Amino acid sequence: MDETQDMAEETAEVSQADAAGIPDHHEATRIAEALLFASAEPLSVDDLVGRLPEGADVGTILQDLMALYAGRGVNLVRVAGRFAFRTASDLSFVLARNVVEQRKLSRAAMETLAIVAYHQPVTRAEIEEIRGVATSKGTLDTLLETGWIRLRGRRKAPGRPVTYGTTPQFLEHFGLDAIEDLPGLEELKGAGFLEGRVPPDLSIPVPTDDQALREDEDPLDGDDLFQPLSIDESGNGSE
Repeated sequence: MDETQDMAEETAEVSQADAAGIPDHHEATRIAEALLFASAEPLSVDDLVGRLPEGADVGTILQDLMALYAGRGVNLVRVAGRFAFRTASDLSFVLARNVVEQRKLSRAAMETLAIVAYHQPVTRAEIEEIRGVATSKGTLDTLLETGWIRLRGRRKAPGRPVTYGTTPQFLEHFGLDAIEDLPGLEELKGAGFLEGRVPPDLSIPVPTDDQALREDEDPLDGDDLFQPLSIDESGNGSE
């Protein structure tokens, strides 16, 4: 008798949901799972909202999928504010032999990338001041070609130098959800990136990649995007 009553209550709940136009959560979750698997790029919440049945609770669906895949060979992770399936981090060694080894960035390029990430928006002259050495020709070109940094605007200063910032591709490549997830001073020390005696006044700025131009930046001119990458702000070749 109790079993019959339970079935009747479940049927009534389904009927009420149908009447209210609430989509089936299980079916919506299956659709979201298929979309995320098939997509070559991470998907945003808005991307999923546009493809799922109207009224689907996307937030709950993503939480359910994250929990479902938490202990599996692939995990649903959030990168650059979007969602994608990625190989579980503890299994990356299994796929190491299948990965095409890419050309490594030079030390100068890695230092330049770090400075852009932490100090953006930043000009080439400011990068050189922080590094303490001139930036060799092609360093910024390489980072622009990888898609990890971009031209933001022009500084409201003599010569109107170009300012640089990071891109969503930078976050995706390094597995970051937001630029604020970059390690701070203590984390860098713990990871061994800062060795030896660290100056007492050394500080790591809190990075931001806000897309909006700052008060000291002007928008890029239309011709800026068509200039050779190796040409500096003054129109001369890189040193």
